Amino acid sequence: MAKIGIFGLDDVFSGGKVNIIDERVDKLKEMFKSKKKVYMQVEMIYDRNKIFEADGIIADKNLKLDLILSDLEFVETRLSRVETDEEKNLLNRFKTVLENEKFISEVELTDSEQKIVAGFGLLTILPIYLVSVEDTDDKDVVLFKAYYHFGYISFFTAAEKESRAWSIKKDMKAPEAAGAIHTDLQRGFIRAEVVHYEDLINSGQLNAARAAGLLKVESKEYIVQDGDWMLFRFNK
Repeated sequence: MAKIGIFGLDDVFSGGKVNIIDERVDKLKEMFKSKKKVYMQVEMIYDRNKIFEADGIIADKNLKLDLILSDLEFVETRLSRVETDEEKNLLNRFKTVLENEKFISEVELTDSEQKIVAGFGLLTILPIYLVSVEDTDDKDVVLFKAYYHFGYISFFTAAEKESRAWSIKKDMKAPEAAGAIHTDLQRGFIRAEVVHYEDLINSGQLNAARAAGLLKVESKEYIVQDGDWMLFRFNK
């Protein structure tokens, strides 16, 4: 489940686990006559001491400078007691970026540098989705856009029992997507039957999409696309 930090918009978003409303789930439920529908869920984090655990932060765009100054204070404090040249050089790169009012996420990091910063409490090393309070009237739209901005996509399963959106990171392969449903599916993965949402909806029903050759059989190397309807075949 994706975790989304909230910075300066506490009065707009509610806490805890929140559904991201996706009308594609509604249409799949209607098509498959599913008994229920399940939207994606994200966990909202407001606590400043835990916001670093988030996958990304939705922030009031008027507080961009506050985010930058928070990180700059941390970097300058850390520089005063840095022990290695590698860390010192990295922190000085961060300092330059922040002083130019940019986010640390713009800095490309090597594997060893990523290990150095793993324990740092930096905010702008995370992807930031800036939004004005005036544009948060439709919170569902903001959450939906932020979710994709943070590197997530959705694939769908739909049948008589339920229609459901599943959350995965972009560029995941089919077995990893299967694992989002259950680890057994990933371990025993054989293949996936895939049709894109738009093709499925335009066909009117699954059998019509299959007859039109729109339903593809994909191997374990297939990279899942946002909006894929998927049926996994696996060894039990």
